[in-house]
Amino acid sequence: MSLRLPPPGTNGDIRLIRTSLPLLREDPQDCPRGNALRARPLLGQVPPRPRGKPVEDFALGPVMSVLDAIEHAGESVDSALTRLLRNQRYHAGHVSWAESAVRSYLRARAAREAQRRVLGRPPTLPVRAQWTAIAQSEVPDARGAIRYERTAWGRRYASADGSERELWLLSVNSVKKDRPPAEIAEAAAVTATGLPSRSAFQDIFRPAPGRTVRPQRVRIVGVGCGKGDHDVLADWDADEVERRFTKDAKPVLRRVIEDDRLNPGSSCTRCEGLVACEQLRRAPGVLGVPGPRRPRTRRSVSASDLRVHARCPAQFHLTRVLHLKSEDPESEPIRRGRAVDEWLNLRHAHGCCRMAPLPDALPGLSPAELTTALALLAEHQRACPLDGLPSDEVVRVQPRLTAYDPELDVVLIADPDLLYTRSGGWIWHETKTAAKPPWEGRALMETYPQLAFAVLMMSAGVPGGDPRRSLIELEVLYRGEEGTGKSRSEEIDPGDPDTLTEARRIIAGLAGPWAVDETYAPTPGGHCGGCDVLAHCPAGRACMEAR
Repeated sequence: MSLRLPPPGTNGDIRLIRTSLPLLREDPQDCPRGNALRARPLLGQVPPRPRGKPVEDFALGPVMSVLDAIEHAGESVDSALTRLLRNQRYHAGHVSWAESAVRSYLRARAAREAQRRVLGRPPTLPVRAQWTAIAQSEVPDARGAIRYERTAWGRRYASADGSERELWLLSVNSVKKDRPPAEIAEAAAVTATGLPSRSAFQDIFRPAPGRTVRPQRVRIVGVGCGKGDHDVLADWDADEVERRFTKDAKPVLRRVIEDDRLNPGSSCTRCEGLVACEQLRRAPGVLGVPGPRRPRTRRSVSASDLRVHARCPAQFHLTRVLHLKSEDPESEPIRRGRAVDEWLNLRHAHGCCRMAPLPDALPGLSPAELTTALALLAEHQRACPLDGLPSDEVVRVQPRLTAYDPELDVVLIADPDLLYTRSGGWIWHETKTAAKPPWEGRALMETYPQLAFAVLMMSAGVPGGDPRRSLIELEVLYRGEEGTGKSRSEEIDPGDPDTLTEARRIIAGLAGPWAVDETYAPTPGGHCGGCDVLAHCPAGRACMEAR
């Protein structure tokens, strides 16, 4: 579908189209129209939306700031990191992680420069100016554009004579292994053809001093700032860059800037067209809590987010917002739960899994660990919820469901394990794995807040259907004392007034502190032992040492 500009609820100049590397990933969770609007940086919401942040929510922000001071201002590593420690814009755990990330990055740079010397290639030096590929015309084209800017965010380096350029693409944890060919080709093309430029908010890229000779060769390097691993993603001459761009990147760029399909999800938080989006379900006041005392940028939230925040706000900010994680091996229950979930998703995509042969292996599990997982899968097969479902019913596997609370400017996100129709209603099915029989001595929705979240979503009309025929199902798989798989199942009527009242109480109790939090202070306790960011939390380490 062709994009209509400007969409309702927006205003601004559509004559500039600017693309960045993330737009070329065509992530199925992204919204195509949202991405097309992101490519129009001078188009904005009317009235303008708040953009304040009590603390920085971009993990690589402090890393780039420190590297700029080191590579472009000549500051020592220790001096630049000392200044970072004093910066109040960043959470203390974020600063701790950034310090180790900077050192990991610099070690990766030294290793790759040593490799260049071994290969007999010239050393590279940091480049301050951004590289931007620019095309300008006097008359608007069919898209209404007169200027196209193509950018590639990362760290830039070039040989002294300009014959070689490098672009380093930073990832938060380890090297991003799933960058599509279009993204790598576009990174190489912008590196090869981009002109030195400076950016400014709500403005075009302006020329900057710098070498304009086109390089003969470019190299794209991926680096994981958390783990410190690095890899060469492309090492091409100018002709190969052009060939790859034409084949891999150019068709994707064309699709991205023209697509008008809607797919609400997490990316709604950055969309300028959200206010008038015709597909996103409105649910004013659905969380039942007051908003923050100061206007702040739009956020998304899920039941998992609220549960983590209730356990430890610092862990929430570092893992759910900044997406930092430990490189330590995951526990067996986590790996087992993921393996069971992935196998069920694969089978349910084709319908009922009851007659499917059980696998000989599951990703991430050893042969000794496989036994329990297979017992849980066999127990699920015994009463698969899709068994006997008529073929004309709709089945969706882990669909992303959304609702929007305009009072809080918050997008609610949920990913049911299964969503299927039955006699005009929708059945929201959650499958959980556990080490023991569940919810003994505790209310069901207290134990599993995602069920209370589902009740609120369905009460707001998500996903739709006949509410009198809609249900929420919970299936908990666990291992019995004799080693066989066991299960417990429950049904929740989202239309029951008492159930809705209880769900509102539970979610308001979780969402209230989250909605107003501006500091994300740690709350150390027994949960610290399994925390992904324990290494960057002094309070958590002290708690563990004292136990």
